[in-house]
Amino acid sequence: MRTTGNDIEIKVNGITICYDDLGEGSIPIVFIHGFPFDKSMWQPQMDFLKKTNRVIAYDIRGFGKSTADNEEASMGLFGDDLIKFMDALFINKAIICGLSMGGYILLNTLDRYPNRFEAIILSDTQCIADTSEAKEKRKKTIKQIEAEGLNNFTELFIQNIFCKESLNDKKVLVEKIKKIILSTSSEIITGTLNALAKRHEMCFLLREISIPTLVLCGKEDIITPLIQSEFLHNNIRNSIFHSLDAAGHLSNLEQADEFNIHIYNFISSLSIE
Repeated sequence: MRTTGNDIEIKVNGITICYDDLGEGSIPIVFIHGFPFDKSMWQPQMDFLKKTNRVIAYDIRGFGKSTADNEEASMGLFGDDLIKFMDALFINKAIICGLSMGGYILLNTLDRYPNRFEAIILSDTQCIADTSEAKEKRKKTIKQIEAEGLNNFTELFIQNIFCKESLNDKKVLVEKIKKIILSTSSEIITGTLNALAKRHEMCFLLREISIPTLVLCGKEDIITPLIQSEFLHNNIRNSIFHSLDAAGHLSNLEQADEFNIHIYNFISSLSIE
């Protein structure tokens, strides 16, 4: 029997995953959060779409209220967690939405388990791997966090993920995200930074994608710039692309209403039996 509600816990792949499961629908929408956030970043989408669809958001291992073990973090491990999580909930196919690192996990998993995806939504993400320069930057960040803790990392990260308008006008949102980052353990943050640095390029997969695809990106995203989302759109046939004004890397929160409408229209256009 299906359990619905918030902060449900389930044992998956040797860890406990905490998730929200709301609404009704034959094909659920599963949301994968970005780094270094948790499932609460999808609250505007969950609240909006639960009226018409079954929506699920979960905490990636080590983030939010999900646990972690000693296994080294990787996009492949996160993807295995996703599939085993779906198995545990008896979900054969889902519409998967991933933002930033959530998009990396989505593409990694789509490559290995293509039959588990009904449609995909790629938000503020990219298919490229880290450059040598980006890898070095992550290594320096890891050393900084190990030496100083999360405060300086969090302050700089916050300045980069939001557009200026959001930083000035949406201070409650900014503070909420800051608290989420600071509530995560330094070990999980550094381990995930290492996983991000080691992730594989997935651009080869784009031309093989034949399922319905929506690409969304904040026009002022400097973490995964607009040009990367345009590349995704241009290489995934029949994909739909929308850029959002006055939004940085967290377009789903900075312009939640517009983001929600784009997802709703996309989902409504699908022929799902």
